[in-house]
Amino acid sequence: MNRRSLLHTLGTAMTLASVTDARSFVRALGDTTTERMPVIFVGHGNPMNAITDTPFAKKWEAIGKGLMPRAILCISAHWETRGSQITAMERPKTIHDFGGFPDELFRVQYPAPGDPSLATSIAEATHNAIITDHEWGLDHGAWSVLRRMFPAATIPVLQLSLDVGKIPEQHIALARELAYLRTKGVVIIGSGNIVHNLGRIMWKGGTHDWAMEFDAVSKRLIEARDLTSLANYRALGIAAQLSVPTAEHYLPMLYALSLAQPDEKLTFFNESIDLGSVSMRSFVAG
Repeated sequence: MNRRSLLHTLGTAMTLASVTDARSFVRALGDTTTERMPVIFVGHGNPMNAITDTPFAKKWEAIGKGLMPRAILCISAHWETRGSQITAMERPKTIHDFGGFPDELFRVQYPAPGDPSLATSIAEATHNAIITDHEWGLDHGAWSVLRRMFPAATIPVLQLSLDVGKIPEQHIALARELAYLRTKGVVIIGSGNIVHNLGRIMWKGGTHDWAMEFDAVSKRLIEARDLTSLANYRALGIAAQLSVPTAEHYLPMLYALSLAQPDEKLTFFNESIDLGSVSMRSFVAG
């Protein structure tokens, strides 16, 4: 069963590379360098968090109230591509990439503007390791969280894809090339789930032991900023392999942690496991 089918079941039951790069980015955002913005990893979980007042969504709302970014860059589990891509349209569409949920959820629109100039500058700053896209939009990994954090939908949003051809270490290296954005007023949000096994959901309650084990292991490694071990997660044992059967929900956490600076406080929130096999563990650095 593919991921879309599983979602249907759920619903129904680093620094700049050169001076030239720096100048191109300054042209996009202006000359003012701001205080470093936070980087956030969000366990987004069930799409219904977008419209239901769950404890998870309420925490997203509380975090958003304290932030006033110039722009948002979101790395979502739900956009996988060949090569890294970034949305570069004026008005990204709201993508309802799931099935079986109430009509109310399909009616949700998140009409935040895009920022083509910023997207182009990011592509230039990474020497086109990231290319611009004009087709995608904002999938539910992005808008389900953003509509709670920033309900006015007035802040420009760009979404970065996950390149299926990259190994975890390459994702980490790419993330570090984006670190300069944080001093230009951009909040970077990774949206996924550290433990994400929809095939092992416990509909009648309870939590798998392996899910609790890997959630605890990942917390310890995140606190230690041990990206080497986190990137090599399959070597962490059977609990890790069951918790991360596919990488797309795990990788946004690696992006977020790669962007956290060593001197920054890292704070966890939403530290629980939903439906037995989906860790909602999230963190903010900065």
